[in-house]
Amino acid sequence: MSGLRTAASVLLLSYCLLHLSVPPSGGQESSSCSCNDTNSRCDESGTCRCDPGWDGEHCEHCVPMPGCRHGTCQQPWQCECEAGWAGRFCDKDLAVCSEQQPCQHGATCLLEDSGDYTCLCPAGFHGRNCQLRAGPCLRSRSPCLNGGLCEDADGFAAELTCRCLAGFSGRHCQTDLDDCLMQPCANGATCLDGVNRFACVCPAGFSGRFCTVNRDDCASRPCQNGARCLDRAAGFRCLCPPAFTGATCETPMRAPPGLDSVGVEGGGDGERLLRVTVSERSGAPGGLSQVQLLVLLLMAVVTVAAMALTAALVLQRRCCVACGHARCRQRRRGSGWRGEAEKRVGGGQEVTA
Repeated sequence: MSGLRTAASVLLLSYCLLHLSVPPSGGQESSSCSCNDTNSRCDESGTCRCDPGWDGEHCEHCVPMPGCRHGTCQQPWQCECEAGWAGRFCDKDLAVCSEQQPCQHGATCLLEDSGDYTCLCPAGFHGRNCQLRAGPCLRSRSPCLNGGLCEDADGFAAELTCRCLAGFSGRHCQTDLDDCLMQPCANGATCLDGVNRFACVCPAGFSGRFCTVNRDDCASRPCQNGARCLDRAAGFRCLCPPAFTGATCETPMRAPPGLDSVGVEGGGDGERLLRVTVSERSGAPGGLSQVQLLVLLLMAVVTVAAMALTAALVLQRRCCVACGHARCRQRRRGSGWRGEAEKRVGGGQEVTA
């Protein structure tokens, strides 16, 4: 047991001696860092990392207040003015009255505690530096109307003038100009003149202040029955399917009144509808009257009858020649072709009744 205690003691003593002989990690770097301990810290690479409000290589300089012109600081965000300067940002020159002399026309310059100055203007002058004179615009009420600006050259002009706003004219801006003279409205819109303004009454299909925006007239879907809508500059057009007509394709197509139709309809493939229409437009230019129609119908009937009679006669003659009937021979007596017909029937021999 005593031997084990002795070995443990030796090991513990060796560990302590080894730990004391080896310096801690980063000890050499920490000794080389010269940062200010109160307003910075040293990072792992030995570089100073400044706290907010401090600047410099070793964070030894404070940052003054933003906007401070002629001042310094002992702590961050201060602005302690230098000699001859005052104000929150040290931008007020205390020697302004003695050196710059900003007051004009014999005015007295007074320096305030804040660093600002004040000019005591003599009679007839005003302004921060007493640079303005009490001219016609100040002595009397401005005669300029409709928002006109009274000008008298800072009071040094003998007479005042009025600078008028757009849309007015005249010595005192009393005349309202016609804003429609320049024709601001487009696409045939109506211009309405107002007091220093105008308004455009747009036609159908246009909108906007100047009626230059073409509205989509097909947005409301005016075309019916599956028709296609085409938007135009001032309106729309409907492309109707074959069975409909009208401005919006709302009317089904049917035979117009006053037409008489006579047709022959056939069923099956390859057969087409044949329809003949005759329009009765009495008194219309280029049309046929009832009397003319009757005459045409009568001529058509006579023509058909003549053709039928001619065909019947031709058939009857051929029948008589072929059969040789007695009545036919009696009827043909005295004609020039009787002998020839009998020769054809008898084989060239004369046949008598």
